[in-house]
Amino acid sequence: MKLVFATHNQNKFIEVKALLPGHIELLSLHDIGCHEDIPETAETIAENAIQKVEYVKLHYGLDCFADDTGLEVAALNNAPGVYSARYAGPGKDANANMEKLLGELKDKKDRTARFKTVIALTLNNKPVLFQGICNGVITYEARGEKGFGYDPIFQPEGYTQTFAEMPLSLKSEIGHRGKAMRQLIDYLKE
Repeated sequence: MKLVFATHNQNKFIEVKALLPGHIELLSLHDIGCHEDIPETAETIAENAIQKVEYVKLHYGLDCFADDTGLEVAALNNAPGVYSARYAGPGKDANANMEKLLGELKDKKDRTARFKTVIALTLNNKPVLFQGICNGVITYEARGEKGFGYDPIFQPEGYTQTFAEMPLSLKSEIGHRGKAMRQLIDYLKE
């Protein structure tokens, strides 16, 4: 079985590929010749994921799945949420995003947050959604060299390490994307 994962993020592609069973050949947007930025203009994480798979289906005619992930911080009314990747501006600069978030939380006591991933899958032209959530807190400073995005400042509930300090196998086991991916894999087995 061949499936396209609609992402240009190589870190995310590697993380997801490691979770898939060997009989599924995972193709990237680069592999299918899609080099343009797929629009993400929806108001919700789920709608953004659907928008990406519909774009690939319409322009390339291929079955695919896409995810959208947001970091929701309680003290900031669940911001940055759907705007997580572009929180500090259109450049998608992870360090700038983290700096902005830490600055906005500087005087806040409540640092609870959650990562939310929604995966949309198109098979036979009907989108199916899968969701994963990981609760935790925002640390006071960045820690760790692994991962990407907000991983250095997100410490999952029940752990003393940030995602950026954990091995990929543990992050995938407890994290939002891993939870949503396991639902997707179970669905594909049926």
